[in-house]
Amino acid sequence: MKKICIAIMSIVLMSAPALAGDIAAGKAKTGICAGCHGAEGVSSVPIFPNLAGQKEQYLIKQLKDFKSGARKDPTMNSMAASLSEEDIANVAAYFSSLK
Repeated sequence: MKKICIAIMSIVLMSAPALAGDIAAGKAKTGICAGCHGAEGVSSVPIFPNLAGQKEQYLIKQLKDFKSGARKDPTMNSMAASLSEEDIANVAAYFSSLK
């Protein structure tokens, strides 16, 4: 049992870097986000949330929920619909890297 746990943990730890998003690729995908969330992820309009500095996993969850329709917002549902899983990871990595 101990060997199985060690093997599983090794696989998880080795795959973690592969799951990390590409910040540069994420930045390239966020041009349209700037209209509501600001060029650097800080909104100047109070009704739109700041994305800069949010936790990466939180951003991934929200984008996936918008994409699937689990979270409802007509604008965000249509924006997220065009994102691939890789795009979502990259966008989340970018915004989470900002201060």
